[in-house]
Amino acid sequence: MVKAYELRGNSKEELIKMLSEQRKELSELAVAKVTGGAASKIAKIKSVRKNIARILTVHNQQQKAGLRKAAEDSEYLPKDLRAKKTRAMRRALTQAQKNAKTAKQRKMAAVYPAVKFAVKA
Repeated sequence: MVKAYELRGNSKEELIKMLSEQRKELSELAVAKVTGGAASKIAKIKSVRKNIARILTVHNQQQKAGLRKAAEDSEYLPKDLRAKKTRAMRRALTQAQKNAKTAKQRKMAAVYPAVKFAVKA
């Protein structure tokens, strides 16, 4: 079984090589299953599939980390690296936009300040 922490030290080429080996093994196990192979081979299919998933996960994480590093200095972050949130949250006004006032609103606020009331106890 392949461990994710062991994979993280490997290069992209090593990961792709391991991935092709695991996929080849999976295809051999699938053939063994169809032809009525040993129970041990059939039971191994699950672990091989999980290994493939681990390798792909580490590979994708490394790619994303490389993209983040490349986009570090640029003004905009690529869309797949931005925070997902929700569609409504992404389109919502920023705090500065919410608090912005028109010239007329500023004049009216200056001329008619908020009235303060004193409550008599």
